[in-house]
Amino acid sequence: MKIGIIGAGNIGGNLTRRLTALGHQVAVANSRGPETLADLAAETGATPVPAGEAAAGAELVVVTVPLKNVPALPDDLLAGAADGFVLLDTNNYYPRERDGRIAAIEDEGLTESRWVERQLGHPVVKAFNGTYAQDILDAPRPAGDPERIALPVAGDDPAAKQVVRELIDALGFDTVDAGGIDDSWRQQPETPVYGLRAGVEAVTEALAAASPERPANFRG
Repeated sequence: MKIGIIGAGNIGGNLTRRLTALGHQVAVANSRGPETLADLAAETGATPVPAGEAAAGAELVVVTVPLKNVPALPDDLLAGAADGFVLLDTNNYYPRERDGRIAAIEDEGLTESRWVERQLGHPVVKAFNGTYAQDILDAPRPAGDPERIALPVAGDDPAAKQVVRELIDALGFDTVDAGGIDDSWRQQPETPVYGLRAGVEAVTEALAAASPERPANFRG
């Protein structure tokens, strides 16, 4: 696939490494400009681009920037993406540590990814938000391996969600369908599944055990 990754931090950088290794054509952007991505480009063969060009022709666009920075992304961020492209959101809301208070999340009760979807004007699939970045490099296992980690994937569009689940499988992880974006509170920070390194059965149980009440530590 042709993939655009917007954000080259821990998750974005390691997805760039793995996805290029799998043969995907990756364009990667950050907030500081493509010249700051020279080392990552040399290491991976990815193409560093300005944020406004990362989605050009992409079949999959990954947004993995701090949540507070999503509204500052270019208005035409997704304009050049391929027809039927999938938008993958890896974000979390950290009001006390980083993002400040976002009223629509706290007062209207929007899930973090529903808020992202509204900012970007396109449906999202939520995954990797509770994954340790280093596990993307170190924890892949072949299908059927008893040590294989499962990741929750939420989204409203079954076809888009399937694209993401197949990609995660190719990366070396199982997946669990975590429902729609309005259900994605089940994988937000401080839920039982967040940061869980476990297989399908344990991840399924953790999603079911989640509470819809936002923890005090994650309220602004």
